[in-house]
Amino acid sequence: MAVMNMQHPLAFTFGILGNIISFMVYLAPVPTFIRILRKKSTEDFQSLPYLVALFSSMLWLYYAMLKNDEILLVTINSFGCVIETIYIAIYIAYATRESRVSTIKLLVSMNMGLFSLIILLTHFLASGSTRVKALGWLCVAFSVCVFAAPLNIVKQIIRTKSVEFMPFTLSFFLTLSAVVWFAYGLFIKDMCVALPNILGFVLGLLQMLLYGIYRNAEKKKMPAENLKSIVILSTLGASEVHPVDAQPDVSAAEHDQTEESKENEKSTGASHDDLQSNECAV
Repeated sequence: MAVMNMQHPLAFTFGILGNIISFMVYLAPVPTFIRILRKKSTEDFQSLPYLVALFSSMLWLYYAMLKNDEILLVTINSFGCVIETIYIAIYIAYATRESRVSTIKLLVSMNMGLFSLIILLTHFLASGSTRVKALGWLCVAFSVCVFAAPLNIVKQIIRTKSVEFMPFTLSFFLTLSAVVWFAYGLFIKDMCVALPNILGFVLGLLQMLLYGIYRNAEKKKMPAENLKSIVILSTLGASEVHPVDAQPDVSAAEHDQTEESKENEKSTGASHDDLQSNECAV
């Protein structure tokens, strides 16, 4: 494992850059969990992104360890496993009973059961380079499924003409991460690392393009909680999924309440005037 791809000098550079960027992306949900710890509630946030991110990190870590010379993949995915486990533990501690039970069930079935099954199958049904290739293409297939998730938020952005729940900075760094890991995969001649990041790069560019188109567009109102759930499930990661702590538009809500109060006052005043008129007529 200590052996590095020294025949590719730039591979180490891109690998280090990939680790730094992915490290920051893994820490993106920290504000969300600070909020959960302060409020002692998971509110409308969902656990699926963290479970998927943990499963992805576990798969890539297993793949990197089988290759024996991918220390930079080992380091970032080891960190991913640790930080995602912490996120999930906090979520379970403060989730409602129903959410806690569903999270534990999914954790046991996917992150423990399915991953154990993958280890057993690759161990007993394949060997040597065949095992590495089979696991690598399995990682590619899973990453493509993860990258396909942002198509949902693309649809919502077009419908609502609003990008307030899709931070440009996060989209930029995720796109940059895809570029760096793609270059790393090319330099070490590992298509299993390079290929998924092509799709990640394309979808990242699409998100930034939509941001440029709709950032000043007239917005269509949708419930803030629905948009928050969409972003949580759909935010793109470099073979990870990361939720975004989307805050509802408080000022807009207060404005709506004020307008509603004024309308109620007007209707009450009109009713009072009608009553006085009726009394005069009598």
